[in-house]
Amino acid sequence: MKNLHVDYQGDPLNFHSASLLAKGIARQNQMRDPTIMAWHQNSDQATPPLYDGADPDSWWAKYGAGNGGKLEICVGDDFQFVMMDARGYETLGEMPLRNLSDAQGNQFLCYTPMLGEGASQPTTEACTQLDGWLADQY
Repeated sequence: MKNLHVDYQGDPLNFHSASLLAKGIARQNQMRDPTIMAWHQNSDQATPPLYDGADPDSWWAKYGAGNGGKLEICVGDDFQFVMMDARGYETLGEMPLRNLSDAQGNQFLCYTPMLGEGASQPTTEACTQLDGWLADQY
């Protein structure tokens, strides 16, 4: 895997701005459709999902490399991304998913066709509560 380091000296980056910078660098390195396969943030206080035997400092890189990652980009001292070129892959299009929260503030990922038009509350049949393993889609 090729490794690049971007010496970033500006204002502190959040995930969105760091990922946009990494995708731009990937495009400059012959990736037409760069996609993030895995990432790591050094200063993030949240604990990412782990599994037994995983090294929290390196499992993300092994996952990215093992799932098609060809380029690792470090942005400053805080963000690392494993990228792959997704050109040539079929696109999924719009997914029928949406995020909702219940009255207690718990977040859910819901399958829209089962939820119903205009529904604003998660249901057991159509929704799964978000946790460390499920991603926020929208």
